[in-house]
Amino acid sequence: MRAIDTNVLVRLITRDDTAQAETAQAFVGRGVWVSHVVLAETVWVLSSAYELRAVEIAEVIEMLLNHEQLTFQDADVVEAALERYKQLPAVDFSDCLVLETARKAGHLPFGTFDKRLSKIEGAELL
Repeated sequence: MRAIDTNVLVRLITRDDTAQAETAQAFVGRGVWVSHVVLAETVWVLSSAYELRAVEIAEVIEMLLNHEQLTFQDADVVEAALERYKQLPAVDFSDCLVLETARKAGHLPFGTFDKRLSKIEGAELL
């Protein structure tokens, strides 16, 4: 299966460049794989450059998870991270993703200096 870069996923979501959006759609139309890194970078771009709020980002992630042509690295981990993010939107999605990746791998507790992240089960404030 083919994979995509962050800029392709961002064009697919934002459609702010018509030509690139059409090219992205055509490439994705045959099915693509999305890594955790690409998803985390995409969320960062949507948050910082496009100024989307947590609730909007959660909606985008949910839409992407339901997209027929996208296959996510450990989709179950992404879904769990999304649920955590919805519960505590003050925590960055990427932090939720890292925590849920560690949880799936059986590597808990997850040590952190982030007080907000430490409120999630499995994380431990250091």
